[in-house]
Amino acid sequence: MLYRDFATQEAIDRQYDPLRERDPMALVTDWRARSEASRARYRVTLDQPFGPSLAECMDVFHAEGTKTPVHLFFHGGYWRSLSHKEFGFVVDGLVRAGVTVAVVNYALCPSVPFSEVVRQSQAAVAWVHRNGERLGVDAGQLSVSGHSAGGHLCAMLLATDWEGVFGLPNDLIRGALCLSGLYDLGPFPWSWLQPKLQLTGRDVAAYSPLFRRTHVPAPVHLVAGGKESSEFERQMLAHARHLEAQGMEVTSELLPDDDHFSLLDHYRPGGHVAERIGAWHRRPA
Repeated sequence: MLYRDFATQEAIDRQYDPLRERDPMALVTDWRARSEASRARYRVTLDQPFGPSLAECMDVFHAEGTKTPVHLFFHGGYWRSLSHKEFGFVVDGLVRAGVTVAVVNYALCPSVPFSEVVRQSQAAVAWVHRNGERLGVDAGQLSVSGHSAGGHLCAMLLATDWEGVFGLPNDLIRGALCLSGLYDLGPFPWSWLQPKLQLTGRDVAAYSPLFRRTHVPAPVHLVAGGKESSEFERQMLAHARHLEAQGMEVTSELLPDDDHFSLLDHYRPGGHVAERIGAWHRRPA
């Protein structure tokens, strides 16, 4: 077997290629149009650098007021495609609720190794935490979410020893929401993604949140779509058990009417995701 009960790459690909029944060009075209509308709708700081490389930047959508809560969104694309520019549309429900949103960009595999994607995601959180006053946000009210590969990156943020590595408090994240996250990287060296990701066995062990101890004592909400392949639900439930075993406050939810991509529509005003994130910022510190 290559991975669990999967004996062939074709079997793994069927489970882990959500674009098989979708038109990728239509999806991206729609996301870009909606994101352009969001950039026109709000006060936004475009391509705010948070690190030394060109890829390390974020679009910051400012909510009205000062010292607002701040939320970081990490996009999907299986760590090897897309950018922050396709995902500006996720901010609408949060900005209207008074939460400033940073849509984070990062370098892509194989132009950088997988480890660098994780490091840049950590750097984005560290930069926002240290520059809250400059952004007009309350760095003590910081939450994160991500979709697909971005869900994996959010789970890795929870597994980061912020105090030991960055000299920051381990409770710097107030809540984390992962949509269709990948928590066990085990299938990907055997999949259609491997020529881009170039994952080693050491990478799988080091960067699978399912095998990492959590350092951040934040509530975690895991979501998958009922119209996704069964592996997305299985990974979600396995990671929920992993977090629960460490005493984490975690909930998991299968949304029966959603596929891998329609889950993003829950960031709309009044949507499931926007409401969940907003609730974290209404809780007493």
